[in-house]
Amino acid sequence: MLLLVGLGNPGPKDLNNRHNIGFRIIDAVNLHFKLSKQKPKFKGLLTTGIIAENKVYAIKPLTFMNNSGTAIKELVDYFKIDAKDVIVFHDDLDIDFGKIKAKFAGSSAGHHGIDSIDKFIGKDYSRVRIGIGHPKNKKKVNNHVLEDFKEDEEDQIKEIAENIVKLLPTLLEGKIDLFSSKVNSNLLTLI
Repeated sequence: MLLLVGLGNPGPKDLNNRHNIGFRIIDAVNLHFKLSKQKPKFKGLLTTGIIAENKVYAIKPLTFMNNSGTAIKELVDYFKIDAKDVIVFHDDLDIDFGKIKAKFAGSSAGHHGIDSIDKFIGKDYSRVRIGIGHPKNKKKVNNHVLEDFKEDEEDQIKEIAENIVKLLPTLLEGKIDLFSSKVNSNLLTLI
């Protein structure tokens, strides 16, 4: 049993924010793999289904980014999911726009959503970090993550989500390095 988590903030005004790329990845997974209809459960929107012969739960926590761990903790406790079977999709300021880095465990690098999850389930889970670029000025960081993707970035975001979805079975098999290298090589033609 695996848990896929997409980080973001609830509400229509945040829908297309850079900070909500995790929600968009979960939406793409739900659509592509025809997971169940989203239901409000465990302080989030939950779906379930089978991907590459794995029973999968996918959630978009509705606790706001900085409290994502509370929703994840409830869900992993209820279904007895080990932290090593959790994969979190989230934005990353320190990665160039469109580039993807996946890793197991490690530090939050200052991402408050990851800090919250670390606090509740520890650090031994996988993260798929999707680059949203840096505004090059620390004072502009908060505005940058909460602003919508630009119109010319939207097509690229859709293609990034499609590539992640296509290669998701590789990631679910635990081949995190292979996933990273393949997903980025597929994106070279897009960016």
